[in-house]
Amino acid sequence: MASTQTVSPWAHGIAVFAGIVMVVGGAFQALEGLAGIVNDKYLVVLPNYIYALDVTVWGVIHFLVGLALVVIGVSLLRGQTWARVAGMIAAVVSAILNFVWLPISPLWAIVIIAVDMLIIWALAQYLRQPTLTPSQDKQAAMS
Repeated sequence: MASTQTVSPWAHGIAVFAGIVMVVGGAFQALEGLAGIVNDKYLVVLPNYIYALDVTVWGVIHFLVGLALVVIGVSLLRGQTWARVAGMIAAVVSAILNFVWLPISPLWAIVIIAVDMLIIWALAQYLRQPTLTPSQDKQAAMS
């Protein structure tokens, strides 16, 4: 009898949830970056802000991080094992980036930070995919 590693349905559901949230959060992040790139005149920057980069530069950074989150989220949904760790790392980078973005767009940054925390929590909860033996595949097909 071959040994199998089981995973709870909760953990599997959490991983799917994390993948979907990463795609949505990455899309939000990319849209935020696009707003900074295309029309940075609508974004207000505090005059004496310590992280005084041009809003267009921030926009490019947000756009690239957002695209990375989307790619990692899709990879996570496809079952790529590397995407779990990469997803947590990308969500941490996104949360830090949005913390710095708080004075420029506070509500949007808080929403993205909350989504990033959900991603980190969900990926940390998920341990590994279940592996089925041929006998378990037959039992699953019969039920």
